[in-house]
Amino acid sequence: MQDFILAIDQGTTGSTVLLVGHDLRVHASHTVDFPQYFPKPGWVEHNPEEIWASVRQAILELFEATGITSQQIIAIGITNQRETTVLWERADGKPAANAIVWQCRRSAPVCAKLKDQGLEEMYRQRTGLILDPYFSGTKLTWLFEESAHLKRRAEDGHLAFGTIDSFLVWRLTGGKTHVTDVSNASRTLMMDLKTLAWADDLLEPLAVPRGILAEIVPSSQTYGHTKGLDFLPDGIPIAGMAGDQQAALFGQACFEPGQSKCTYGTGAFILENIGDQPLFSKHGLLTSVAWQLGGKTSYALEGSAFIAGAAVQWLRDGLGLIKTSAEIEALAQQVPDNGGVVFVPALTGLGAPHWKSEACGQISGLTRGTTAAHLARATLEGIALQVHDLMMAMADDRGEAGSILKVDGGAAKNDLLMQLQSDLIGRPVSRPETIETTALGAAMLAGLAVGFWNDTDELAASWQEERCFEPQAESSWSETLLTQWQAAINKI
Repeated sequence: MQDFILAIDQGTTGSTVLLVGHDLRVHASHTVDFPQYFPKPGWVEHNPEEIWASVRQAILELFEATGITSQQIIAIGITNQRETTVLWERADGKPAANAIVWQCRRSAPVCAKLKDQGLEEMYRQRTGLILDPYFSGTKLTWLFEESAHLKRRAEDGHLAFGTIDSFLVWRLTGGKTHVTDVSNASRTLMMDLKTLAWADDLLEPLAVPRGILAEIVPSSQTYGHTKGLDFLPDGIPIAGMAGDQQAALFGQACFEPGQSKCTYGTGAFILENIGDQPLFSKHGLLTSVAWQLGGKTSYALEGSAFIAGAAVQWLRDGLGLIKTSAEIEALAQQVPDNGGVVFVPALTGLGAPHWKSEACGQISGLTRGTTAAHLARATLEGIALQVHDLMMAMADDRGEAGSILKVDGGAAKNDLLMQLQSDLIGRPVSRPETIETTALGAAMLAGLAVGFWNDTDELAASWQEERCFEPQAESSWSETLLTQWQAAINKI
């Protein structure tokens, strides 16, 4: 009877559970979606009970569909949407309010107030983050400013706070364990990046009482065991946790400094392993803990392109140039180059390293000879060029170019995009056989804790590449394209 790690990938719109075997392959997976709530423009909420119900349902239906039994599960790993904020009652575990999702912008006035107090640089240097509603700390501040009742109950020790990892562990252990892993804690604005501990001088401006916070723990150890559940037996160790992007970096076996991954989804998330010391970016990139394993902490630089796959969706849904997203590759391959067309997909502003939040998308270089194929190719180039800029910023921050770029996400299946990416960054681009790298990372962390795998060397040896894209284009091609791109960026 084969043993498995059960990986819980708790995402923004659904919860996916996967069974990972010793061969690092995903043997089965199942997803259950849950509702999103938008009480006001810019506000996004989840009901934590619905998140929990989706995890429970996904596990039950996974077992039912596969015939695999819970007795074959030797450990549970968790990865999660990182900054989403949950408050719950310590007495019974019930949510004290809806979860405020990472996308929610309601705490913008809190951030503005902290900036007016001259605190932005302090938070930047201590946490590696910027003062932005994206992160958990200001979401808590907003909750306590809006509800004197919640603030009082928090101060009196009746409430617990956590990101989704903490909430799930609390529920899985029957309320016995209140922990958060160091990668998730590093996304709250409340943990010192060097000491890896909650810091009073970070908590005080946010008016967050220390008593509601979870214990910060490594990314791979046994935190507790399942207890009192109707869908899993008692005694299964919960043994690995990491935020979704850090888990993907681990799942891609990027264990050495200079190794990086890019997840091509709606946007593109790039993380690069920078080793055992935090490094603060000159280009506005974020610094986070990647993971803590075996007493050693690894850090990562992170950059995001807000629009990646969403640009292809816009061609499909907004312009009607293609019927399915997968069609863009064949359309773009109908022309040898972009014909002078440049698409800057700043449909929701430009992030690092340009930081033009009010930017709008721009298509330039149109002529009577422009075709749908030129626009399709320019769209793929626009995605790859944003990633190029982020990776060049990372190389400048580190003082040396990185090595291989590993890729995942839906758009990573596009061979032309991956070749363009390799040509632009001048580095190999490696696509894995197992594309569910986020869940794979959580499983790997849990498996290491319980001895399912011996060490990261064994994991690196087991990681399987599906295809590697090597740089092929002439340098004159990339120089011309980068010149076109920079000229377009300067016009925004």
